[in-house]
Amino acid sequence: MTALVARVRRIPSWQLTLGVALLVLGFLMTAQLRSLVPRSQYDSSDLPPLRQTAQELQAAQDQLKTQILDLRAQVQAAEQNGQGNAAQITALNAQLGVARLAAGLVALQGPGVVVSLRDSTRPVPPGAAPGDLLVSAADLRQVIDLLWLSGAEAVSVNGERIAVTTPLTDIGSSVLVNSSYLQPPYQISAIGPSDLYTRLATSAAFVAYLQDRVQAVGLDVALLQSDQVQVPAYSGTVNLVYARPVPSPTPGGATSPIGSGQP
Repeated sequence: MTALVARVRRIPSWQLTLGVALLVLGFLMTAQLRSLVPRSQYDSSDLPPLRQTAQELQAAQDQLKTQILDLRAQVQAAEQNGQGNAAQITALNAQLGVARLAAGLVALQGPGVVVSLRDSTRPVPPGAAPGDLLVSAADLRQVIDLLWLSGAEAVSVNGERIAVTTPLTDIGSSVLVNSSYLQPPYQISAIGPSDLYTRLATSAAFVAYLQDRVQAVGLDVALLQSDQVQVPAYSGTVNLVYARPVPSPTPGGATSPIGSGQP
């Protein structure tokens, strides 16, 4: 053992370094060659599955093309059949237009009146509350009701269309109309017959309202007649909780619901 160590010590250092480098290089080359063998085998073994996948995709694409052509033919047939039902489509569109008008979903213009309501500027009289001198939701509701009774067909308050589900609620110094908080002055626009102004101004209920709110507390109420009153479309949402569509009769005598579930 001592002789072997002495012999190694007599070997020049550059030879030892070269030998170690060659040994490492040989190990790396062997490892690389071994890694190439399975890779080439993997690539060659994957060729059949790849070909099969490509063929399946091509077949699926051809099937989709066939379906597209079939659907196009169905669309063309439906369009041709629909041309014969033009009268029915026109009638349905007319019914839809009437329903939209009744629901307030269409902006309107025509002859009518504009009622302006402003808060009172008088000092609060003894025994009265400051809110008594303000235009309230009750004032708006009363004037709107009188307009309906006078023959109004469409009404709005400061650009908010009055619909069946429109709430009018006092919120502080403002009034909640639909989902908008409106501030005074309030302009109630109404479209109706040509004598709507006369019907409203001469009604006993409106005269009593003026005596109660104008003469008593000093609200500022003004009426304007116009041939071009504009009433915007209802822009809110209709969420019915308790109402349900009435089932429509079927040709066989049974009834089928138009809709079901929560709206």
